[in-house]
Amino acid sequence: MAKLTMKGLLKKSKSRKPSELLKNTRELLIFLNADKDVREQKRKEKMEELTKSMLEIRTLLYGNGESEPNKDTCAQLTQEFFREDMFRLLIASLSKLNLETRKNATHIIANLQRQQVQSRLIASEYLEKNIDVMDLLIPGYEEGDIALSYGAILRECIRHQVVARYVLESNHMKKFFDYIQIPNFEIASDAAATFKELMTRHKSTVAQFLSNNYVWFFQEYNSQLLESQNYITKRQAVKLLGNMLLDSSNSDVMVRYVCSLDNMRILMNLLRDPNKTIQLETFHVFKLFVANENKPPEIANVLVTNRSKLLRFFRNFNIEKEDMQFEADKAELIKEISILEPKDIKDFSSVLSFREHCQIAC
Repeated sequence: MAKLTMKGLLKKSKSRKPSELLKNTRELLIFLNADKDVREQKRKEKMEELTKSMLEIRTLLYGNGESEPNKDTCAQLTQEFFREDMFRLLIASLSKLNLETRKNATHIIANLQRQQVQSRLIASEYLEKNIDVMDLLIPGYEEGDIALSYGAILRECIRHQVVARYVLESNHMKKFFDYIQIPNFEIASDAAATFKELMTRHKSTVAQFLSNNYVWFFQEYNSQLLESQNYITKRQAVKLLGNMLLDSSNSDVMVRYVCSLDNMRILMNLLRDPNKTIQLETFHVFKLFVANENKPPEIANVLVTNRSKLLRFFRNFNIEKEDMQFEADKAELIKEISILEPKDIKDFSSVLSFREHCQIAC
């Protein structure tokens, strides 16, 4: 039997107009979603037909290796796809699709998120009006084998600021702390990648979210991620923490974070982790506590109390690759700890001046 290829398939079948192709695909998805008592052979035939239709859509959007996709065809596909609410239907159908069709569905959705029609991002406009689709998509991380498909689509949607804002402000956000710790390594890693995208892509939206949700967010972040027993979870969390705090958009959040003695104790414990990578990522966060010129008395005093241990640790702390910036940061950190003076914790004027300086509640 001759092997079925993309080129072979398209040569054998006459190309359909985008409207006809999407109409047929929509009907097939509705059929497969319906709880009808139909013969297994009939369902199999419909799935094969759907597989061909999805491949045809993907080829129109990406090209077939011999020719580039037609802009007008892509524009028509994009408009028809979202006008007919195909996005919602595909999300609802993911669990019913076979592996090949599911992969094509993911590629199709990814492409359509980027398609512009007359300088308009149709996907963004659609999602703004149908933001509840995210309520179907995010719990997909609980769907075992197909969780990765949900995750890939979710990250494409987060490209749009309106979607990222919705997810950040929704109750779904708290579930990510559970998803990141799912026992399945691939699913947990995928959830971590989505979480990172949420916390880094749209700077102003993230800054507003962290400002409004500082207390619960960092309580969860510290206890579930930074203090996790899982090495990968811990490593990813401390690296992401550094990325967030060192981003200029989050300067107020960074100042607030380094005001906390509890936060610093967690970072000091992470410096003792046997893994060198975790130590290095922790160093980049810990140096913010030391570099703060207006340290609260309790933080200054803990640093002074542990001065000898800290100096011994950092003098012996090296990395394999030569890094001038790391060496400069380490030298500055050692210098700051060496000259640090204890503060009287009863000196309220010092505390007040610090709070006035950072202009946030510590």
